[in-house]
Amino acid sequence: MNKTEHDTCFDNGTGFERVDYYDVNRTNFISDHYKEIIGMLDEDHTREGLLRTPERAAKAIQYLTNGYGVNPADILKSAMFKEDYKEMVIVKDIEIFSLCEHHLIPFFGKAHIAYIPDEYITGLSKLARVADAFSRRLQVQERLTVQIRDCIQETLKPLGVAVVIEAKHLCMIMRGIQKQNSITTTSAFTGEFLENARTREEFIHLISSDLM
Repeated sequence: MNKTEHDTCFDNGTGFERVDYYDVNRTNFISDHYKEIIGMLDEDHTREGLLRTPERAAKAIQYLTNGYGVNPADILKSAMFKEDYKEMVIVKDIEIFSLCEHHLIPFFGKAHIAYIPDEYITGLSKLARVADAFSRRLQVQERLTVQIRDCIQETLKPLGVAVVIEAKHLCMIMRGIQKQNSITTTSAFTGEFLENARTREEFIHLISSDLM
């Protein structure tokens, strides 16, 4: 088993503690490559401001892609309950952060997820965790949308699933076409949401409304 190390973050205001674990060998290997990259940019990785940057970057890229080590279906299965409920369940405005696989530049935004149970429901937080698990990989928004949909459909087997993602891509904002306010929207549907226009319209209306 590879040796691991961890970083602990505390928030004294809330008492929250987060511990991130890293594979030492992998961290060292990635860090060495970041040193080379920094050098190729005509920078000195040994100067004070950059001295620990390769290590931090190595840990950051591992954290931002830790979804590869997670099975999203297991997340749903960990809180599946039989329930006689066949109406729409929506969790909207789920924050997502991911890395575009074309440039390794972030894209971020919100996911809106709905399903109509047939026999099983799942914990509401599990839908957000599924979105997080898939987004913590090298991604394109189109695939991310479909992966979330398919995971929920195949695991819970509901009457239908709807997923809409709205995101800003820094590859469009910081480089390339440099359109500062562009937003990309993707959607994916199954079952009732795909076949029944009224159900789909209700979902779109509800995620667009501020009901609180």
